[in-house]
Amino acid sequence: MSDTKHSPPVTTPPDPGDADEAVGPASTGAQWPLPEEAFWSEKTDPHGVGPSKTDKDQDKDRDQDEDQDQPEPEPAPEPQPEAPKRKRDPYLDNVKFVLIAFVIVGHSLVPTLSTDSARSLYIFIYTFHMPLFVLISGYLSRNFWNSNAKTNKLVDTFVVPYVIVEVGYALVRLGLGEKWSLTIIDPAWINWYLLALLFWRLSTPVWKRMKHPIPVAIAIYLFAGFSQISGDFSMDRFFGLMPFFVIGLVTQPEHFELLDRRWIKIVSGVVVLGAAAVSIFIAPKAPLKPFYYKHSFQDLDLSWWMGLGVRTGLLICGLAMSYAVLALVPRRETWFTDLGTRTLYCYLLHGIPVLIAKDQGWLELPWLHGPLGVLAISASCFALAIVLCLPETRTVFKWVLEPRLTWLYRRPSGN
Repeated sequence: MSDTKHSPPVTTPPDPGDADEAVGPASTGAQWPLPEEAFWSEKTDPHGVGPSKTDKDQDKDRDQDEDQDQPEPEPAPEPQPEAPKRKRDPYLDNVKFVLIAFVIVGHSLVPTLSTDSARSLYIFIYTFHMPLFVLISGYLSRNFWNSNAKTNKLVDTFVVPYVIVEVGYALVRLGLGEKWSLTIIDPAWINWYLLALLFWRLSTPVWKRMKHPIPVAIAIYLFAGFSQISGDFSMDRFFGLMPFFVIGLVTQPEHFELLDRRWIKIVSGVVVLGAAAVSIFIAPKAPLKPFYYKHSFQDLDLSWWMGLGVRTGLLICGLAMSYAVLALVPRRETWFTDLGTRTLYCYLLHGIPVLIAKDQGWLELPWLHGPLGVLAISASCFALAIVLCLPETRTVFKWVLEPRLTWLYRRPSGN
């Protein structure tokens, strides 16, 4: 999501995932006990003979029979009970908070990448954190076009915040002594994700019409490496992370349930530990460009067959690590579940303190260049993620990052 040259990430995404509450089996047939009734009353006498009646009583009975012949007025329809509100799934919110914390850690490690410890953690994080974020975003986009409110969010939570954040970061850089630079079509740093997600969601109807969307997306992803794709409108990342979005788009809730098995969790733990060991081993020599999922084979100085091999390997590793993390993240409500509902604010705002820390040299202190420094940076970033995901943060910045533009849209017709 960022690089050393130019630091540039479900539900939300962008905004982040709902899951329906489990519904019990439907009740059919009569239920016990049966309604109470005077079993041997006049009305239910099996012989049809009641006590003797007077003429007056018989006339009264005839009047009642005539009344029964008259059609009874239809009873007023009973009000239908309101459908229960869908309960938000804590699982995806847990995943989103873990990922956004890793995003901040990755950006903050850039000034210390000259050390093997920081570089190892950086490679470990960049192998999966943005692929999984994009996968979750794809999963949460499955029904995006089925709702007018969600369609309006294409402007409310993508286009408008994108422009505001672009101007805001240009002002921050200017305040830090850099030259004024503002290019709306070329997203600055972290803003690439808003544009890429916008175009992924615009392409959703196309993918849902295809019979085999995943093989097509993988083929586009692989062959995109032959082209020098510009970073304008985040097209390089749009193609570079496309398979993860499409895989998320075709994912169903039951697929996540398959990961909630003990043996899969054990295998996932082994995968994560193995990935950490590999990151430590390759850190001194491995280039970082491939992990940004945007560079062409020419930019990576690779032959076409090596380039295809590298892209295939990254796709496999990214998916393996993504599913391993999904299997290990808690599914129940935790202390950080609520924080995961506001990751958009953390994503768009964390760049300000990180930029200031880099400009002031706080992340280049000598004692930070080592394992203890990596641990200190990681702990500080998790604390920053907590602060930026608090409801108070949303209260302060909601008018900027989630503007209400109801005046911009037509009301849906009554028909």
